[in-house]
Amino acid sequence: MTWIASATTDEDRVVASEGAGAVTMVAHDPRAYDLYYNVVANPMLWFIQHSLWGPAVSPVIGNDFHAAWHAGYEVVNRTFAEAVVAQLDNTPDATVFFHDYHLYLAPRMVRELRPDAKLAHFVHIPWPVDWSVLPPGMRHAVHDGLLANDLVGFHTERWARNFERSCNDECGGCGATLVTHHPISIDVGEFERLSESDDVLAAERALHRKEKLVVRVDRTDPSKNIVRGLRAFGILLDEHPEWRGRVRLLARLDPSREKIPEYAAYREAIAAEADAVSARHPGALEVQVADAFPQSVAAYKQYDVLFVNPVYDGMNLVAKEGPLVNGRDGVLVLSENAGAHEELGEWSVSVNPFDVWGQAEALHEALSMDGEERRRRASAIREQVREHDVAEWVAGLLADLDRVSA
Repeated sequence: MTWIASATTDEDRVVASEGAGAVTMVAHDPRAYDLYYNVVANPMLWFIQHSLWGPAVSPVIGNDFHAAWHAGYEVVNRTFAEAVVAQLDNTPDATVFFHDYHLYLAPRMVRELRPDAKLAHFVHIPWPVDWSVLPPGMRHAVHDGLLANDLVGFHTERWARNFERSCNDECGGCGATLVTHHPISIDVGEFERLSESDDVLAAERALHRKEKLVVRVDRTDPSKNIVRGLRAFGILLDEHPEWRGRVRLLARLDPSREKIPEYAAYREAIAAEADAVSARHPGALEVQVADAFPQSVAAYKQYDVLFVNPVYDGMNLVAKEGPLVNGRDGVLVLSENAGAHEELGEWSVSVNPFDVWGQAEALHEALSMDGEERRRRASAIREQVREHDVAEWVAGLLADLDRVSA
């Protein structure tokens, strides 16, 4: 297998110039890459696919975005396509497996140069039906690019169904492309070993808890719905005084894409909401913003409630990682718009990600749940994650590729 990846550092560019090994590093013009990643892929495509734009005021698509599309997104996709074609010249029977929203145009570019290539694409994030935020030519290019693949995969039936519906609107259907869905998961053995590592055990010993611990683990990304989640926790303590002094929320947050203005603004909004909750309920909330995964895994092991309330998520592996290693029969509170809800919803406490009152009541329900019901739900989620691991995801996709070939 050869992995074709972007060279994003000076060291990467040295590797790219050497052109050896199982990883092919593609060096891009830095300006083109910045436009591709920081203007088009994030935030525009990410925001569209997670339904984060508020059409009344944003986005405003001007000449600068059109320029970024042509001088950034198209250029970088073309560079990737050329690297793929070069690999196919060496191994023409190889399968090409594209991933995610960064490379929607590349499959069509490869198909035009190598009509007989076997192409597949997996989209790891949600797929909305409505793409009207994006100008017509661009949204047609997104759909047409994906439909150049023999196979397009998603995590859930919901996202696959939405893709088929939007293809009907934009392209008159999916043509000969097989649209499939397989939920990704985790490497169970690897994650269990990680949970017993020295770093995680040390972080677990340092963990401060009260009688009950609510945990959330997220990136500081607007799609993760952290601000509404903090507000919901504040409402829980406002409306249910019996939990004051007994429950603590630990928010373990990884900084994300902070060069993008929308992300920087969201980080500020998180801090403001945390201050507001802490002013009303001192000591009840701790927000940690750091790239420190052992501390997150330690929190997974100790939670009584795991709070996962994204606006939308393609899957959300936090909802699988946490229950796998948790030792307290913790309850999963899960957004109905997380892809993981399709698998785990019947054993979680479901919430609407926009309903902060409903989320507060869901937290109360989860904290109040009796031990037998907690054990039943936690055991069912663990069993689901063990039986349907990342190897099953890979096997399902390869089986679908075999069907396409046949």
